Amino acid sequence: MASRRRLVYYLLINIFVSALVAGSVIFYYDRTHKVECTPALPNTATVLPGSGNVNVNIVGVIGAGALTDEQIIIRNDGPAELILTGWYLTDNKGITYSFPQLTLYPGVKMQLHSTVGKDTPTDLYWGRSAPVWISGELAALYDTKNIVRAFYRVP
Repeated sequence: MASRRRLVYYLLINIFVSALVAGSVIFYYDRTHKVECTPALPNTATVLPGSGNVNVNIVGVIGAGALTDEQIIIRNDGPAELILTGWYLTDNKGITYSFPQLTLYPGVKMQLHSTVGKDTPTDLYWGRSAPVWISGELAALYDTKNIVRAFYRVP
């Protein structure tokens, strides 16, 4: 009977030590072989399939994090003029800019500045008192039917 108790005691110690060693190895491996699990989005804008002749791109974000320099550049790469009236641009935090009456002609780009200023046909001003864009954030451009027409991951 004493030998059985001793055997059970050794088996329990063996299970505990094995679990501790296996857990330590997994913990160490996880810490030294970290893999980024978030999906990698392209660093350029993408137009979704089935969007007709609309080919608008978010070319880039300049000066992210610096209010006076911050701007996002949008270009019409389609064959026809694009009426942006009622379209909106948003970030991950839900900060939204709604476009005023604006027509973007083929091959033309426009800049949306985060700061205060006077709108022109190619330069719009958001009127923000703080920067909008940070590295890693996703900018999305929606049309009047709430369809994403372009997106851009801020580098």
